[in-house]
Amino acid sequence: MVRVFFLLLAVLFVLVAVSLQSSCGGDEEPASPEGAAGCGCDKLRRAAPGAEDPEEEKEEQRASREPAVKYTAAANEGISEMVFIPGGEFLMGTDSPGIPQDGEGPQRPVHVDSFYMDVLEVTNQQFQSFIRATGYVTEAEKFGDSFVFEGILGEAVKSQITQAVAAAPWWLPVKGANWKHPEGQDSNITDRLDHPVVHVSWADAVAFCSWANKRLPTEAEWEYACRGGLKDRLYPWGNKLNPKGQHYANLWQGEFPVHNSGEDGYVKTSPVKSFPANGFGLYDMVGNVWEWTLDWWTVHHTTDHQTNPTGPPSGQDKVKKGGSYMCHKSYCYRYRCAARSQNTPDSSASNLGFRCVSSEKR
Repeated sequence: MVRVFFLLLAVLFVLVAVSLQSSCGGDEEPASPEGAAGCGCDKLRRAAPGAEDPEEEKEEQRASREPAVKYTAAANEGISEMVFIPGGEFLMGTDSPGIPQDGEGPQRPVHVDSFYMDVLEVTNQQFQSFIRATGYVTEAEKFGDSFVFEGILGEAVKSQITQAVAAAPWWLPVKGANWKHPEGQDSNITDRLDHPVVHVSWADAVAFCSWANKRLPTEAEWEYACRGGLKDRLYPWGNKLNPKGQHYANLWQGEFPVHNSGEDGYVKTSPVKSFPANGFGLYDMVGNVWEWTLDWWTVHHTTDHQTNPTGPPSGQDKVKKGGSYMCHKSYCYRYRCAARSQNTPDSSASNLGFRCVSSEKR
């Protein structure tokens, strides 16, 4: 009888502990499944240059990645509203990584100086103004194709494609896909001028920012801005993904990659300002489209205090932040401020865009 009493007591203790743990963390999403895969957008690498004249090709690619200083004089100062981001200290990264292999940790103290950031992701209309003013040709246009998510393509386009990304077969190289033809030659941006521009490489983003007398943000600046003044929170607005049942970002709902229910109102990009801004007044810092940063990619970080870190001096991939409309908890839990991913600088895709920053008011 005594033994039964103690067994019941032990069970009661476990139930209480579980209940307490649940109530304490009730405002946070559960941890991402360990080993969760990604949307595959970090696998979108261009084929190696052809054998005909590799040195000439390398030189062309190297030149295309240099800042487009020649466009600076044509900059339109009113191209995009910017908001002042007051400098300060913050904890970059996390000690509770959702995707450890991405180098989200360790959490580390960082100081960033004050800067100005575009309120919005660069839109199709803004990028179109840049193209018209400069005659710039994007890398996707030069290559003749770009990667598009299969789920937003028509059957006619898919029937003409014979290859895919091995690690992520839902990514297809579509001929004629570029910033003004997001799903291929038969598509256009006429009704999407207020959507973020996509199919822009890192070099394309640098060229636009240079034309506008701006630059891409460092990863530290981007993450500091994403947090909107909040400390130790998953998202720009807090720890709960859908506060009071409301959607705060354009993400994937349903089963990835086969069904997006569009519960948030969108199954691909959404117009900028479709969701609430964060504490700094910035829109779409997570979801909608990935955003390029200045930094080269590394998964190794010092825990020492740093001031205005800029990442390693060189590398093969560039850091991108914020996730996209393709991100879902079960598959690509990268719509957190601390989350990160990478692409080669010449990569372009139907969920990859950017925004600019400046050290001076524009």
